[in-house]
Amino acid sequence: MPLASSNSAAPLQRRIGLRSAVAFNMLEMIGVGPFITLPLVIAAAGYRLSMWAWVLGAVIAVADGLVWAELGAAFPRAGGSYAFLREIYGPERAGNWLSFLYVWQVSFTAPLAIASGCIGLASFLAWFWPGLDQAPFAALPALHGSNFAAAAACLLVTALLYRNLSSITRLAWVLFAGVLAAIAGVIVSGFAISGGGQMPASPAVPLSLTLGGLAQATLLTTYCYWGYYNICFLGGEVKRPERTIPRAILLSVLFVSAFYVAMNLAALPSMRDAASHASAGAAVRLQLVADIARSAFGSVAGRLMAALIIWTAFASVFSLLLGYSRVPYAAARDGNYFQFLAAVHPKHNIPHRSLVALGVVAACFCFFSLAQVITMLVITRILLQFFPQQVGVMLLRAQRPELARPFKMPLYPLAPLVAMGGFVFLLVNRRHALGSLAVAAAIAVSGTLIYLIRARRLGQWPFARAS
Repeated sequence: MPLASSNSAAPLQRRIGLRSAVAFNMLEMIGVGPFITLPLVIAAAGYRLSMWAWVLGAVIAVADGLVWAELGAAFPRAGGSYAFLREIYGPERAGNWLSFLYVWQVSFTAPLAIASGCIGLASFLAWFWPGLDQAPFAALPALHGSNFAAAAACLLVTALLYRNLSSITRLAWVLFAGVLAAIAGVIVSGFAISGGGQMPASPAVPLSLTLGGLAQATLLTTYCYWGYYNICFLGGEVKRPERTIPRAILLSVLFVSAFYVAMNLAALPSMRDAASHASAGAAVRLQLVADIARSAFGSVAGRLMAALIIWTAFASVFSLLLGYSRVPYAAARDGNYFQFLAAVHPKHNIPHRSLVALGVVAACFCFFSLAQVITMLVITRILLQFFPQQVGVMLLRAQRPELARPFKMPLYPLAPLVAMGGFVFLLVNRRHALGSLAVAAAIAVSGTLIYLIRARRLGQWPFARAS
């Protein structure tokens, strides 16, 4: 279609300022995760170490955020990591492979992350409407009404994002207000009950179990912090990106870490039975958080708290789909993915085909069980996205010292080394780590094989002939 080809080359417009950039980051960071993982973090690390899991997660987020800030300011383009890896390792060399591999893993992890938020949202709806957990079709007992509600939520978010960026930004601020209300509700309710900060006594445990529990708890908190880099995926639409992107990353980590630590301090005394509920369903874990508000201010407050958490889950999915929809678009625009996805809408000026494709795939994933999705997401992204970037930012400093860097991380190379050390701690000290590593390896191997077949056909690296 001639129209599609002409729209494929249309540039995205820079309309996102600092306040909106921080809001987009925080919308993704403060999703449903912190509300359902609070009891899981306590169960994994114990009462006293649970606080350190949130602090350690914040340290890793700051260290890795500085890497994203330097790369985002130097390469403010749509696609985020896709553009970074392609530029660092060379678009005509290994960068072509690594950037393709990144988009390949995003094809799995992004829809799964979006679907997990929608499934969590639907599980919380079942707290209000218990019949939603029933199977509507006797022949398909594995499918529940909540699966259809999750898919519907995913398609609704896709429809809301199918508009111009100015409208999306206004809607994001409305969602952001609900997110802040949910965080404030947990903090105020927790301190109203017990004053907060009075941690129950916890029994002594061996060092090996302590490290394993802290690693598992930190993995959960790390997942809750992720999203501080969301603005990098929208780099081609950010005003004054050399200043806006680094500030948005650091401010969002600072604000969210303060919220999470305050939430943990406030809720901790009220979650003495967190360990016994670690394997409970999402609705039960939601009730643990909602019960804090109900105990402090009555049943109406409990229901309002549950409704705000549902709102927060929806807002997180909104931000996730907004950011990740730019990744396939950026790769397709460079000829490194399906060309069909490179189109920009002639009226709304958004990558509409990439947005719809990602939303539809995520809706399909809503009909699968995602019990282990958090672990698989974290491990896969650490190995296939974060490690190559952390190594890459140091390679870029050594190989291209003349490159203009509007933002240079302080105390270089401390930040990438701390981030890598923190991620290694998560990988090594977890129980049952081999299964998640095998999933990441399978994605890497399959993506590499597809790339090599494609590269041989197109004459790209490593099969390109010397000119």
